[in-house]
Amino acid sequence: MFKTQPSPLLLAYLGDSVMEVLIRERLIERKDTDSARCNREALEFVTAAKQSAAAKRIRELFTSEEEELFSRAKNAKSNSNPRNVDLYSYRLATALEAVFGYHHLRGEQERNRELIKLCYPQLFGEC
Repeated sequence: MFKTQPSPLLLAYLGDSVMEVLIRERLIERKDTDSARCNREALEFVTAAKQSAAAKRIRELFTSEEEELFSRAKNAKSNSNPRNVDLYSYRLATALEAVFGYHHLRGEQERNRELIKLCYPQLFGEC
């Protein structure tokens, strides 16, 4: 698709929306409810604090390739200032998003589905 891999921050930009779509899909599968409630619930999972906690929980399960990208994304210089979270947590969240963006661009949707289940087992009744 791309001649060169996008920067880790661009992968995170994409990965943020990939994670949100996976979460929204799960909420729709799991509940027969209205969109406003689903939206409120989805927002509980896509905050930097929640993503940072998820990254800490699953990082040891990354492949060497995922870990290398995660580290590069975590250390990438960003012009964004985190709100409501410390800088380290923000960087962990960004790094996790980059992994999701990477797999999405490679067409590895099944790996993203595996990772989202590991990130948020409570969404899948696995906690």
